[in-house]
Amino acid sequence: MPYREVTMLEVKEVLRLWCAGTPKKKIAKQIKLDPKTVRRYVAAAQKCGLRLGATVEESHVAAVVAEVHTPTGRPHGDGWDVCGQKRDFIAQHLKHGVRLSKVRKLLARQGVQVTYATLHRYATAELGFGRTAATIPIADCGPGEEVQLDTGWMTMLEPNLFGERRRFRAWIFTAVLSRHRFVWPCFRETTETAIAACEEAWHFFGGIFKAVIVDNTKTIIDDADPLGARINATFLEYAQARGFHIDATRARSPKDKARVERSVPTVRDDCFGGERLHTIEEARTHARTWCETEYGMRRHTRTQRLPREHFEAEEKSALLRAPTEAYDTPLWCEPKVARDQHAQVAKALYSLPTRFVGKTLRARADRNLVRFYDGATLVKTHPRLAPGKRATDTSDFPEHKTAYAMRDIAYLQREAAKHGESVGRYAAALLDAPLPWTRMRRVYALLGLCKRYGGERVDETCRTALGADMVDIHRLTTMLKLAAPPPAEPPRNVVPLGRYMRPASQYALPLFAKRPNEGEKS
Repeated sequence: MPYREVTMLEVKEVLRLWCAGTPKKKIAKQIKLDPKTVRRYVAAAQKCGLRLGATVEESHVAAVVAEVHTPTGRPHGDGWDVCGQKRDFIAQHLKHGVRLSKVRKLLARQGVQVTYATLHRYATAELGFGRTAATIPIADCGPGEEVQLDTGWMTMLEPNLFGERRRFRAWIFTAVLSRHRFVWPCFRETTETAIAACEEAWHFFGGIFKAVIVDNTKTIIDDADPLGARINATFLEYAQARGFHIDATRARSPKDKARVERSVPTVRDDCFGGERLHTIEEARTHARTWCETEYGMRRHTRTQRLPREHFEAEEKSALLRAPTEAYDTPLWCEPKVARDQHAQVAKALYSLPTRFVGKTLRARADRNLVRFYDGATLVKTHPRLAPGKRATDTSDFPEHKTAYAMRDIAYLQREAAKHGESVGRYAAALLDAPLPWTRMRRVYALLGLCKRYGGERVDETCRTALGADMVDIHRLTTMLKLAAPPPAEPPRNVVPLGRYMRPASQYALPLFAKRPNEGEKS
């Protein structure tokens, strides 16, 4: 007769009938047990102090079962003892990552023969081989506190007019408490699509959750760190604007967001599997309908409630206020200031002061403004321009180069007039053309002549040239070269000092007064 395990209810029924005075064979026939089994349980009950007419309690049943089912354990064979003798050898190799099958081969080289089954049972029971750490479920959060975010590949769209099919992804939001879900398909996984998905999710849920649990996707997390992940600047600014916190999970640790980790295959197979979708907008409409009417109205196996009703009853009122205006997603970049004192942001050029030439700055561009930062210091602000445009602030350039860079004709005329009236009129005559900025180099040459020959001389020559209606910078240069130089100043009567002037006392012969001529009378 095969072995049949006696349940607790059957043991209790045996004891209850025996205490009521029912014969043992009748008990065995009624419960369909062997009479020997009934006698064994009755003997154990008598040994535990149970008597006829007594009331059977749970403690009596537990005592009888413990008496009858005394754990004897299965005796181990000789292979187990052999493994015990090599315990340290086996443990050391398993600690260093050696496979258990390789450990058996190493034992065989030492003359120790043991079957793999025995070795595996010994390593499992005595050394903890193959055992994983117990998983402790984390308690659910409060209403409206956490939403978990994940992303993954979905199915293919139907072929377009050219017969091409395109695969799409989906951002999946799952409320931790109610398990209500929102799905937003997209083609690319970028920071911009992540922000757009969050904006759609807040409108779907009717509010913003206090914390968003994300994995280490590069669109949100720049540097994964279990103690302090570095969040993407654009998404961090978005979180600050909307008022929620970001909690990044550890790398390759799905247990940190287990409630959403298996949502990708569920959404892919149950929401999009077998559907004929032609555009991404059609996929988004279908996903929203699936979240509201199918998944949202299906009883969850863990909470035993409908996710949508559970969310509307407990979580929706606890959410932060939903945004009323569309978010202006900024662009963060690190442009380098070129030699022309301009930096490129979104294919547009913006001027910066000279001291930043060659440096790499951080730039933030939104819908209206472009801001440049040197570290945490704001150094320049420009209006946002379309790609291909240029924004130049003349105050950023050195003063002596601003006129040439900005084609400032009036500035050149003012500089020329400083050297004389005729020089100013001559500069105006040089610039008298349909495109005066094409003749700016001629005025610069005129200013160079003033610097070389002096303002007065150039002003007089310009007066002569204008009188003859001669407006040519090369001929003016020739006139200045051929003109007689100005008369030199007369030399001054300056008595040179003697080179070896000494006092008279230093000479050997004394000095006498001039002798009179012989014809003169003394």
